[in-house]
Amino acid sequence: MKKLFTNYNFDFDKNEKKILTTFVKQIFKQSSADEKYFQQSKTSASILDKLNENGETVRFTKAEREFLKLNLETTLAHYKKETSKAGFLKKWLYKSMIKQYDNILNKHFKG
Repeated sequence: MKKLFTNYNFDFDKNEKKILTTFVKQIFKQSSADEKYFQQSKTSASILDKLNENGETVRFTKAEREFLKLNLETTLAHYKKETSKAGFLKKWLYKSMIKQYDNILNKHFKG
């Protein structure tokens, strides 16, 4: 049976908030440079504002949740692909990022 309502409230710990804030800031910088990415820029700015609030629970809209989930999945797939052809140092850096993004996806966005 399909759920009628989905909960878009997330309880990120301090480390997860920091990782997501850095991730979304990067998306915002890239998308705000070009006007054809106005909607992405607007969505990422909204997510940043919500992540920077002092409350424990972060409440996203469906569009914000899907935007964040899609970007995390895309970035994770890219890092996994790059790891296969990277040198030792790059593999070491990517391994940490892959683990962090994968943990956030599995804990908060799967299911």
